[in-house]
Amino acid sequence: MVNHVHHDSALAVLAQTPDETIDLIYIDPPFGIGRDQVSSRAKSDATYTRMKYADPSDDYVVWLTTHVRELKRVLKKNGTIYVHLDYHWVHYAKVMMDVEFGVDNFLNEIVVSYNFGGRGKKCWPKKHDTILMYVKDHKDYVFNYDDIDRIPYKAPEMQKVGRSPEDAAIRIAAGQVPTDVWDIGIVGTNAKERNGYPTQKPMKLLERIILASSPSDGVVMDVFGGSGTTGEAAHKHGRNFVLVDQSPWSIEVMTDRFKNIDVVWHV
Repeated sequence: MVNHVHHDSALAVLAQTPDETIDLIYIDPPFGIGRDQVSSRAKSDATYTRMKYADPSDDYVVWLTTHVRELKRVLKKNGTIYVHLDYHWVHYAKVMMDVEFGVDNFLNEIVVSYNFGGRGKKCWPKKHDTILMYVKDHKDYVFNYDDIDRIPYKAPEMQKVGRSPEDAAIRIAAGQVPTDVWDIGIVGTNAKERNGYPTQKPMKLLERIILASSPSDGVVMDVFGGSGTTGEAAHKHGRNFVLVDQSPWSIEVMTDRFKNIDVVWHV
């Protein structure tokens, strides 16, 4: 399978995707906040709307379940799915995913902390998303522990306890494997990787997921492709990708992003 980008709905593309052909699925679907999502740009005193879509809120769990069932069908027997949501619906989604995938196949609730942006004064500032990680079979799935990026120890001096200075130095230099709380900031307006898409996810986030949960020659799918981060991260690490998005702006951004990558475009 080569790299594919579809300008279409997620369900339309999934309906054409054969059973058990995808190694890893990451989705960052609409968060179900109950209002139209609009992104605009101003130029010469004129405002141009680049993206507008209705964020589903009525029957959101039904909407998400319909997609999850199709995603489970196309996932390989040893495959993994990551579902990226925020506080609005993630708890309902967790119950739904337990039903669809089975409680035993739930591996992690990953908290992505992004201590950035404005802070209200009426409650604790909401500065995290949640990623639900499920596998199709908890007895047979891909998890490349040795390929996961390392992070610095928060208390490196503790690595010296009970170890020789040489062993402690090696451990401290190598760093530790992340826990289920990931301190990964959003893609700021001045970030080098910024491509202007409003919900762009950072490369570091997708690289960590792809390196950990897909085989080296695997196929990664994202049916809410957005800015194309999933595809770039997959390609960077030798995986093929299948991306889908209904937004013309998304396709425009990905066309530029993948101009040096061999892609089959379905537009």
